[in-house]
Amino acid sequence: MTALLVLAGAVAVLTAHTLVNAGRWLRRPATGPVEVTEPVAVLLPLRDEAARVTPCLRALLAQRGVPELRIVVLDDGSTDGTADVVRAVAGGDPRVTLRTGAAPPPGWLGKPHACWQLATGTDPARTALVFVDADVVLGPYAVAAAVAELRAAGAALLSPYPRIVVRTAADRLVQPLLQWLWLTFLPLRAMERSRRPSLAAAGGQFLVVDRAGYLRAGGHAAVADKVLEDIELARAVKRAGGRIALADGSRLATCRMYDSWPELRDGYTKSLWASFGHPAAAAVVVALLLLLYTAPPLLAVVLAPFAPGVAGVALAAYLLGVAGRAVSARATGGRAWPDALAHPVSVVVLGWLTFRSYHLRKRHRLTWRGRPVS
Repeated sequence: MTALLVLAGAVAVLTAHTLVNAGRWLRRPATGPVEVTEPVAVLLPLRDEAARVTPCLRALLAQRGVPELRIVVLDDGSTDGTADVVRAVAGGDPRVTLRTGAAPPPGWLGKPHACWQLATGTDPARTALVFVDADVVLGPYAVAAAVAELRAAGAALLSPYPRIVVRTAADRLVQPLLQWLWLTFLPLRAMERSRRPSLAAAGGQFLVVDRAGYLRAGGHAAVADKVLEDIELARAVKRAGGRIALADGSRLATCRMYDSWPELRDGYTKSLWASFGHPAAAAVVVALLLLLYTAPPLLAVVLAPFAPGVAGVALAAYLLGVAGRAVSARATGGRAWPDALAHPVSVVVLGWLTFRSYHLRKRHRLTWRGRPVS
């Protein structure tokens, strides 16, 4: 009973931390009319995105509040006619520049190399750089609001996390874990104030950087071989003396990351090993997550006929975990109910994906978009 009370207390503390992060420290950029006067470049790396780039590019062309806006697109070795789609959507708009990317040299992964080509090939007068993925659709003032928030935070890098669009059961089980993990376990206020690179988080789908701070950190060249180039870039910025900040970008942008379960499975598999580092660390973290969030409902069911008091404590621990998941969903534009009730299953799926990631990496079978990951 004592051990179960300690477990329930730990879940309660973590849920309280989620609530404080979401209610007090999570930045929320303005969504109404915002205007910035500085020159801004939106950088869009593309590889075989013909089927999904149109909504993204149309939203970029519809941006307001940024008089000095340029959109630079890099076709990174696409074989599906991505460049033709970009030309058709842009329709000769002078704000859009389409470039052909070079293959990544030895020691570089594809996305960091594409982003580095974009950043270094853009007019140096563009003092703010906005990296956007093809699966992101921005609201009309998203770029202006994000750049304004970057300046208000006094940061060199701002990650305004988009609202993740979920449509399938697999989406609802896995995708909300991204926001839940950093709201639950990352002290946002300390992250902004601390110079420790280990206290860092970022999402590469929608990322805003100050050009000078980005280059001072080495830009994407500093993370050339990193699978999680977004988080590693945030750490590089901190090492260079810059500040980073996270924001709720759910009212600024939406992102449909994966269209199917195989894509989702493989997308997480390619990078989870890099999230934890050593396999032993991953095993400890996954074991703790299972103990905190999956064991309580199982104990509640098993013990209910024999020890209703103990089962009640286990049930309380489960409901506290559900509450934390619901708080993170509400704070980031996600669906709280009934999805949060399946949180223990989500943790199990995360554990399986983590095991699969290490398993395939050990066998040198991790790939993404036709390129080896490690």
